[in-house]
Amino acid sequence: MANELEGRTVAILAADGVEQVELTQPREELRRAGARVDVVSLSTEPIQSMNSDINPAEKIEVDRAVTDVSADDYDALVLPGGTVNPDNLRADENAVAFVQAIFRAGKPVGAICHGPWTLVEADVVKGRTVTSYPSIRTDLRNAGATVVDEQVVCDEGLVTSRNPGDLDAFCAKLVEEFAEGRHPVHPEGATA
Repeated sequence: MANELEGRTVAILAADGVEQVELTQPREELRRAGARVDVVSLSTEPIQSMNSDINPAEKIEVDRAVTDVSADDYDALVLPGGTVNPDNLRADENAVAFVQAIFRAGKPVGAICHGPWTLVEADVVKGRTVTSYPSIRTDLRNAGATVVDEQVVCDEGLVTSRNPGDLDAFCAKLVEEFAEGRHPVHPEGATA
């Protein structure tokens, strides 16, 4: 990867309980491709990351609080997983509103593992084809998505993957989609 994302700014929206590698590997790959990457969270306090969802890992510094950002500040969004992380995000109206605004603007989004849970709460998966960690696939189907079991799925700028084992393919597709930029707003997946 050279500088495909030079001049682009990407938000990684995460909270306590984020799966460490699902935040750190995309952040590094996007930076390597030339993007400026901000970790955005519910506050500016460092967030507790996890390994294998249950083992505390490093604290991750937060660049900006979600209450202090807007979709206009970013060219793309990444939603890492970990079970607790998206549960925290989907319970926060500001985080949900930020995700909705990114989708309304047609900006590309990547979500891995349990990350798509926040997309369900934001009501932006209807009519989309996605993948995720197996335990949230019923939630995605109930929200109107078509769910497949593939390493990486891309649907009009929405990139999804199943788990940390898919990170290499996920990150490569993120760089590709984020370099393409805005996509047409999906007719069913950009509500509220």
